[in-house]
Amino acid sequence: MKIQYESELGYQKEAIESIVDIFQGQDKCEANFTVYSPEFLAAQSNLEYNDLGYGNRLLLTEGQIVQNVQNIQLANGLKPSERSEIDRNNLDFTVEMETGTGKTYVYLRTIMELYRRYGFSKHIIVVPSIPIKEGVFASLKSTQDHFRALYDNVKYNFFVYDSSKLNEVRDFATNDSLEIMVINIDAFRKSFEDPKDEKKTANIIHRYNDSLGYKPLDLIKNTNPIVLIDEPQSTMSTPLAKKAVQSLNPLAMVRYSATHKEKVNLMFKLDAVDAYEKKLVKQIEVGSVEAEGSHNSVYIRLVKINLGKGAPTCDLEVDILKNGSVSREIKKNLKSNTDLEQITGRTEYAGFIINDIHGVEGQEYIDFTSNDKFIRLGEAIGNVEDGQVKRALIRKTIEEHLDKELVLNPLGIKVLSLFFIDTVSKYRVYDEDGNQANGEYADIFEDEYKKAIRKPKYTSLFKEIADPEADASRVHSGYFSIDKKSKRFKDSKEDKEGNVKANAEDEDTFKLIMQDKEDLLSFSTKLRFIFSHSALKEGWDNPNVFQICTLKEAGASEVRRRQEIGRGLRLCVNQEGNRVYGHEVNILTVMASESYVEFVDNLQKEIEKDTGIKFGIIQDHSFNNIVVKIEEDDVVYLGQQKSEELFNYLLLKGYVDSRGKVQDLLRIDLKEDKVELPDEFTEEQHVLSQILTKLKDAAGRLEIKNKDDKKPVKVNRKVLDSVEFRELWDRVKHRTTFSVNFDSDKLIQECIQAIDNRLQINRGKIIYTKTSIKINAGGVVNEAPANYVLTLDEKVDKLPDIVTYLQNETQLTRKSIVKILTGTSKLGYFKVNPQKFIEGCIDILNEQMRMHIVDGIKYHKIGDAEYYSQELFQNEELFGYINKNLKESTKSPFEYVVYDSVIESRLAQEFEQSDNVTVYAKLPGWFKIDTPLGTYNPDWAILWKDDKEEKLYFVVESKGATGLFDLRPKEQGKIDCGKKHFEALGTHMIVASEMTEVVNYVMEK
Repeated sequence: MKIQYESELGYQKEAIESIVDIFQGQDKCEANFTVYSPEFLAAQSNLEYNDLGYGNRLLLTEGQIVQNVQNIQLANGLKPSERSEIDRNNLDFTVEMETGTGKTYVYLRTIMELYRRYGFSKHIIVVPSIPIKEGVFASLKSTQDHFRALYDNVKYNFFVYDSSKLNEVRDFATNDSLEIMVINIDAFRKSFEDPKDEKKTANIIHRYNDSLGYKPLDLIKNTNPIVLIDEPQSTMSTPLAKKAVQSLNPLAMVRYSATHKEKVNLMFKLDAVDAYEKKLVKQIEVGSVEAEGSHNSVYIRLVKINLGKGAPTCDLEVDILKNGSVSREIKKNLKSNTDLEQITGRTEYAGFIINDIHGVEGQEYIDFTSNDKFIRLGEAIGNVEDGQVKRALIRKTIEEHLDKELVLNPLGIKVLSLFFIDTVSKYRVYDEDGNQANGEYADIFEDEYKKAIRKPKYTSLFKEIADPEADASRVHSGYFSIDKKSKRFKDSKEDKEGNVKANAEDEDTFKLIMQDKEDLLSFSTKLRFIFSHSALKEGWDNPNVFQICTLKEAGASEVRRRQEIGRGLRLCVNQEGNRVYGHEVNILTVMASESYVEFVDNLQKEIEKDTGIKFGIIQDHSFNNIVVKIEEDDVVYLGQQKSEELFNYLLLKGYVDSRGKVQDLLRIDLKEDKVELPDEFTEEQHVLSQILTKLKDAAGRLEIKNKDDKKPVKVNRKVLDSVEFRELWDRVKHRTTFSVNFDSDKLIQECIQAIDNRLQINRGKIIYTKTSIKINAGGVVNEAPANYVLTLDEKVDKLPDIVTYLQNETQLTRKSIVKILTGTSKLGYFKVNPQKFIEGCIDILNEQMRMHIVDGIKYHKIGDAEYYSQELFQNEELFGYINKNLKESTKSPFEYVVYDSVIESRLAQEFEQSDNVTVYAKLPGWFKIDTPLGTYNPDWAILWKDDKEEKLYFVVESKGATGLFDLRPKEQGKIDCGKKHFEALGTHMIVASEMTEVVNYVMEK
């Protein structure tokens, strides 16, 4: 099976022409030079050497190049480079292409075009790593037939630079045909620092070679090659690397990447947004697996050991009891002798007192004073659900894989799935004799795979399988580095950022992976599930990877989401090797151990950080490539000057801010089809249509709140200082205290009844959520998710002291708690999920205790001196969002009412329109009433005046519910307390969701 390449993809041709057309006007020519250096010829005076070298030669003037570059950039909608940014003697250009869109094909074909049109015959591809080098070489081999058919059987040679084969460098210089060299930056980055000791300090390419008569680098320099940089953010990540590339004496440099850190003379852009919207990459959906409701055992993870001037400390992740519930948190800088029982507030941690904090690199661990457990850096104890989460991730990956096979196999498309793991031992283990066996993940995979293929819905896929056991072992394999001595899989070494530090053994592995790339696409190969270490993080992808699952270990280096997704973004191919288009077929499922909300949010942040894309941004060059008219073969664009004028108008209009960030005013006007633009941009409908399309793309969806629209709300002195508002405030401002009287036996019975009626305890759960992701100029968003729940199979070894827990969290006596527990029929659930049972009881007991207290509560006015001062309004710092939660006001103490709901917005509007409401106030957050259920902040204070000038002062609680029976018990209790508070002040309070209820109350009074 061989992948077929397409020559007529429009976006690829545009990317190719964006570089080739820089040299428009250049005639075909070549430069010749003597292959042997003068020093060598002088030493060999009795011989004659007539060999010539062939190189590239540039004839264009700098002015011609500048004109060509600016025309290309304008046509591509990019900001034209300044003349000062283009140096004929140091030509440097950038092409941005999203992962999976054929970047390597584009620059290889660019080489072919440069040779065909201008005779530029010497090209060097500089790569940052061994896996990318192997990937490029594999592409050169697989495209040979394609390019020879496309370019009239063009003669060309390509090779990977090898310091032991310097004859290939000589051939590169002396052949008069097209020559392509692939070289790793590490092969020539290191020049000699000490000329007297050059053999120890310099790469071979910098050393004089007798057989060449040159230093290899000097021979290369004479060819004046065009240098193409693959992943320049890695290839030229240091000043030394940049200097090394310049030492090749390039006629021009062209940088290719999806994630440029530096964009020099950007000529073509196909970023993540463009690629997704044009359906040039797979659609992404994320499957999220999370554990919920399981904190029944001791959990400790050693996150970090801190070494400083004093004794070492450690950062631990533990389960903390707070406000009656348990959550997982990281506690930092813990010292020796720290008692984790005190830190967590949980008796389960009794005996876990930190003893030794050992910080020697590679041997980091902590142990404890009163037990024999120890924890290595990055490892955890008690993480019961982690193994089950990993199993769930593997299970769902297999299911997603098989579901896609049902659809795609009949179309001739083979489905592949890729698992990233952090350590080889999780997949493959060896005994003392070197015999291999499955590791933990391989065992889980085979177990779950055998279960899955027995399901009736997959019968059509496995009719021919006689032995599921044997088949399960054949469909998965590992791609790892192999130790040459032991012939065993081994971990690849990584730097702090998770990048591979490849060696010769890794290089053999990468070659194997690249050789297998096309074989994997054939149905004749049983392998469909691939396990790999970091070897596949870069330089390898396969068009038919449809599932990617990362089984990360705690503390291991994180595989970044974009890097992870990039391994499966390419559009798939069928058994004929032809690309298959359409998002209905091309869907990449990424299995994540974080929530889909976190995944989407972090993916957008990574895209912005890696690519420089700013979602929701319009730039001063955004409109320069709008087509105004077409005259014969010439296209007339709006141009940079007019684009800047339009941008400045949008800025003055308030549609964008000074950074170009789209404001909600533009989003609203676009939604309501009332965008205002200068006449010169609206006279031609086709021009207006293009402008509106760009505005809509950048605007994205209408945000609920936009921090850039944040508006301070000022005091309305006219209302605040009025006599009527002072009268209203005098009726509500005073503070109270309360006393209670209750029947403890009745409380115990009601607690028992509430637990019996309401407490529902299940085992811990694993929740699988799947949602599709859409990427556009406005941002990364997810569609409505679908959920699937699995039971967490957890064994509880030790039950906690429930009476002590409940006593600490409720303040009830031990005697009362024992009566409640022995009286309820739900006590059996305590063994099922102890922590959730305790948390449920705490909530119910506290609620019932407080609600019971409310029945016997009495409020008393403290005195005339205890009240909320009216002057507090002047110190209030209020903010709101235009068209979001602000309502203009002429009757309240602020110029705007800040509302929290649609009900509040409607009531505020009705208060403003009512002639009976003289003044009113949305009561500030600092206006609080103490209750046994916590503090209570009512909504409104109103002064109502009828036609006889009689005044009524009262408080309104705005609720969407139709009555108190629809409110939560705790909220209802607070409102009941609020009513009694205001009764003690001689003021009344009502609950209302609309103005008619307020009017009815007034009529009753």
